[in-house]
Amino acid sequence: MDYKDYYATLGVAKDASADEIQKAYRKLARKYHPDVNKTPEAENRFKEINEAHEVLKDDEKRAKYDQFGSAWKQAQQTGAPPPGFEDIYTVFTSGGGAQSPRGFDFGGEGFSSFFDMLFGGGFGGPGQSGPRSTWSTGQAGPMHHAGADHEASISMTLAEAASGGERELTLTDPTTGRSKTLRVKIPKGVRTGQKIRLPGQGGAGRGDGSRGHLFLNIEILPDSRFRLEGNDLHTTLPVTPWEAALGGQAKVPTLTGDLTVKIPAGSSSGRKIRLKEKGFPSSKGPAGDLFAEIRIVVPKHLTPEEESLFGQLSETSEFKARG
Repeated sequence: MDYKDYYATLGVAKDASADEIQKAYRKLARKYHPDVNKTPEAENRFKEINEAHEVLKDDEKRAKYDQFGSAWKQAQQTGAPPPGFEDIYTVFTSGGGAQSPRGFDFGGEGFSSFFDMLFGGGFGGPGQSGPRSTWSTGQAGPMHHAGADHEASISMTLAEAASGGERELTLTDPTTGRSKTLRVKIPKGVRTGQKIRLPGQGGAGRGDGSRGHLFLNIEILPDSRFRLEGNDLHTTLPVTPWEAALGGQAKVPTLTGDLTVKIPAGSSSGRKIRLKEKGFPSSKGPAGDLFAEIRIVVPKHLTPEEESLFGQLSETSEFKARG
């Protein structure tokens, strides 16, 4: 079983802050997302990135990885059992407040055996300190354990999160190697950090115990066109000096396609054009607005004719940008 250097996978230092880890993850997730990157190695790289993020984003998992992961690496290098490593299963199955492991991955394969060695099995879902159990009453009989809750991350574009709809996911149970395909309904307007609960899709129970649940953690990929603030979207609208002075029309991107807007004559950089209810959907009430901020762009290189015309404008105009 090979040691996994999760810090190297995300390209961060061992003392990286939570913000640095999140920033590195989002950058790599966008680069290697299978919907964006069609190279053969992208899917496996994306899974490795998700696995590393699953551990390093959680303070408790990260602490255990730093302790026991390093011990495992030492064991590989020296060939000797790492000190205290025999207590791993005691630590991980004693109900020490650990969160449920991520038991599935939607990419077609489960997490690595190294991940399972550190975090696989033995405890319940979010908010629980151990496996959920039920017993029959009134007579002696077998003990029934409900299955463990599992977690997985699902990444989507800003447009996908806004529109919602159904999505087909292929999940692999790392304990059995069996895959299954599920159609998941994505609520309109989901946000990063929200969870979608799939009842009965977690770990198998013991005896007559019910199956656990699967929780899908939502992760919205960055969009270079927009900045999301509340339910409002902000974008930049580049315009030429003559469009800003004389007015005109321009296309502005939205989550559902481009719209043509009117550029008011005499617009300066920083002026905002508001597109009502063209922002991000809200679970309560109307969608937010889209604000297109005008940014005047001048040519880097002028032709002789352009330079002459700008010179004439400079000589004849009485406008002063500064008092």
